[in-house]
Amino acid sequence: MGTTGYVLVVGATGGVGRRIVDNLRKKGLPIKALVFFLNFAHVYHAISLNYELIPSEVRHEACVRNEDKARKMLGTDIELIVGDITKASTLPSEYFRGVKKVINAASVIIGPKEGDTPDRAKYSQVKGDSPEMVEYIGMKNLINAVRESVGLRTGKLLFGFEDRISKELDWGALDDVVMGGVSESTFRIDRTGGENGKPTGLFKGIVSTANNGGFSSIRTKNFSSPVDLSAYDGLELRLKGDGCRYKLIVRTSTDWDTVGYTASFDTVGGQWQSIRLPFSTLRPIFRARTVSDAPPFDPRNVVSFQLMFSKFEYDGKLNPTFVEGPFELPLSSIKAYMKDPITTRFVHVSSAGVTRPDRPGIDLSKQPPAVRLNKELDFVLTFKLKGEDLLRESGIPYAIVRPCALTEEPAGADLIFDQGDNITGKISREEIALICIAALESPYACDKTFEVKSVIPFSEPFTVDPENPPPVKDYNIYFQTLKDGITGKESLEQSAPV
Repeated sequence: MGTTGYVLVVGATGGVGRRIVDNLRKKGLPIKALVFFLNFAHVYHAISLNYELIPSEVRHEACVRNEDKARKMLGTDIELIVGDITKASTLPSEYFRGVKKVINAASVIIGPKEGDTPDRAKYSQVKGDSPEMVEYIGMKNLINAVRESVGLRTGKLLFGFEDRISKELDWGALDDVVMGGVSESTFRIDRTGGENGKPTGLFKGIVSTANNGGFSSIRTKNFSSPVDLSAYDGLELRLKGDGCRYKLIVRTSTDWDTVGYTASFDTVGGQWQSIRLPFSTLRPIFRARTVSDAPPFDPRNVVSFQLMFSKFEYDGKLNPTFVEGPFELPLSSIKAYMKDPITTRFVHVSSAGVTRPDRPGIDLSKQPPAVRLNKELDFVLTFKLKGEDLLRESGIPYAIVRPCALTEEPAGADLIFDQGDNITGKISREEIALICIAALESPYACDKTFEVKSVIPFSEPFTVDPENPPPVKDYNIYFQTLKDGITGKESLEQSAPV
């Protein structure tokens, strides 16, 4: 899937979630499944008692019972997380270590549970937690729980100044005086010396080859806890070059004198530039020598940075741009980045119709029951839309899938993908599971919101001949037709009073 790690399936015991787990398993992908508290804990939730006030023995029994139930349903080969998206305290970040992709199939329960009836009578009442708690608060808690693990499209700022965000590190000089040289350097923050008068860090000094020296550097103190950058593909430096070649050294050990994973980079004199250093180009170096038997760079465990201007390259070679004397390198930021094309990190199963309850001029009599009964169902579609908005605004690369009415029919029917929230119809749960997994792998689905239905009308059941199954779909054909920024909210915004 491009980025290694677990795929987290939220709502894994539901109708769509089970199918997602089954199809991920067929692909041989590592899975974590988030399954919810049931039994006693659900009773306490129903009377709005804070999770923290539930007796510990009740919480424990609820966890054990629900884990056993999930194991029987999902199998023993996947890692289970027992929690509750409506309760942030049940979603500690350590549960989600190693998660690189998320498919959220959790949804508010609308009863009765036995499923669809010919007149869609299942849309009668909300069971369990409210739509606000599941679709909105639950989405907020889930995003907060996985954000660091799956990463942000705009990257992760590690040092520097970017818009209204700043992140400072404790840098100190580490020059060739440690081996008898006389070079010297400093690092300070220049509050107005950056681009357009903004703040920047400033690495400057005088480098000399006297006494067999020839390097100046600055190094951060070890971070208070290791930084996990495994959601990203490399480090990006924003700096004003001087035409010389520098080194960035990244360490994954708290030991002082140890291997540093190193990349050299050239700068252009007098120009602000962004320099990307892919993790794949970092080489293990110890005292300017390649360590051939060092383990590969581990982006999950970054503990310090070092920036160096040196006469020495690696393994006896020299820096061809090295010049003795004063140097100055403004460094406005170091951040982790995702390489292009960026693929989806968080797929969310929402619902067609989420923008329609408040759409002016719509004929509700021709709309599905959820649209007609939105108010009676505690504004289920309203809160689904609010949850979608949280994901769109989160910075996580996403895809939002809005199925029409879900059925137990097999996958395989021809499909209609649309945007703008206008279509009605049906779609099989199995097909939605396949679409979600495909959306994780496709750059064309990234940051798109779309509806999907089968071409088969409600009045006709869809079946598959086992002897002549339909061809496997290439969902990229559908994803490539999708456009950015279309959610169906456009009609609401155009009609809003000025």
